[in-house]
Parts: sequence; structure tokens; C-alpha cells
Amino acid sequence: MAQLYQTSSKVIEAHVNNTSIRALSGSMIAYEGTISFKSAGFGGGSGIVAGLKQRATGEALSLMECQGVGRVLLAVNAQHVTIIDVNNEQLKVESRQLLALAGNLQTNVTFAGLRGASSGQGLFTTVVSGQGQVALLSAGGPLIHLEVSPQYPLVVDPDAFVCAKGNLQQSFVTDVSWRTAVGQGSGEAFSLRWEGTGLVSIQPAER
Repeated sequence: MAQLYQTSSKVIEAHVNNTSIRALSGSMIAYEGTISFKSAGFGGGSGIVAGLKQRATGEALSLMECQGVGRVLLAVNAQHVTIIDVNNEQLKVESRQLLALAGNLQTNVTFAGLRGASSGQGLFTTVVSGQGQVALLSAGGPLIHLEVSPQYPLVVDPDAFVCAKGNLQQSFVTDVSWRTAVGQGSGEAFSLRWEGTGLVSIQPAER
């Protein structure tokens, strides 16, 4: 099975040995060995359905398959990269933060709601399931991991959200009083509220 390794805080490398990984199109910065690259669709399934989802959502999640023998170095715009293990569970990822997938993983894009009533911009989540590794991008610094418990629900800015896993329920908070206080009152109309037991990861900079 292909493996992902952290080369630095902003670069990862994938080792393949007659195996393959999926990575964000255009994220390859170097490679060694005999590696072939081809389109792997939009991360929303396969075939026509994936294409329709991509058109409907406007998502920029275009993936490439890297296959062969050798290693591939991946990075995007000097953003920080974190590798997360997925062990027969589901990881909900903000689609634009996904860098690479290795192992026996399936992906499906789901609609989570609108970012703002005024903009009509959609919020879409890529649900990753199975067993393997996921490499995630974060702007402004490394991911910040926040624990959610039944006693302490968590509310996050949708533009800071990166991923979530565990027994969590997502809902929307439309109280924007705190946004007005920090000068964002005319923009987004809601925040994401997480309840249950699990872990939510955010980035220290907004998209």
C-alpha cells in the first residue's frame, strides 16, 4: 500500500511501489522513479455522477492519480500540510483542503448548506471512508484540533473549518452578532455548530 510521509511542514512525499495515490491536480512539485499521472476525476465518486456533482457544486476538487514505482513530492502554495490516519471510519473534509489520499479510501461529496444567503455560495464536504491516510492543507499555520464533547458543543467559522471525525452532528447557527463585532456582519450568514463526541480541526486563517 502506498504511504504518505511528512517531508516538512509544507511538503509531503508519497512512496509508491506498483501502487497509486490520488492527489490534488497540479500539486506535484517533484518526483523520482517511474511514475505516471492521469486524471482521477472530482473526488465525488466515479463516472457521470461525479461529473454532475462537480458541475452542480462548483467544487475545484480535481484529483490526479499517481501510479508506479518511486516517490512523489506534493505541496500547494506553501500551505501547511497535516497527514491524518483513517481507520475504518469517516472523515468529513472541506473539499478545498484535500491534498492527497493513500490506501483503501472512498470519497463522496455531500452538500452541507449555503455559506451565506446573500452570496448563495455552497458549502460542500468530502466524506472520506475506509482505511488509509489523508493529507490536508491549512492556511496560516498548522491545523488546530478541537475536542467536542456532549457538555461542550463547538461553533466554528465555516471558512476556518477543515475536517471533523467522530460521532458528531452538524447544524447551523444563524446568530451573527459576534461577526458584526469583528467587522464581518455583511458577509457570511451562519456558523457551523458541532455536537456529540469527536474532533474538529480548523485552520488559523479564513478562506
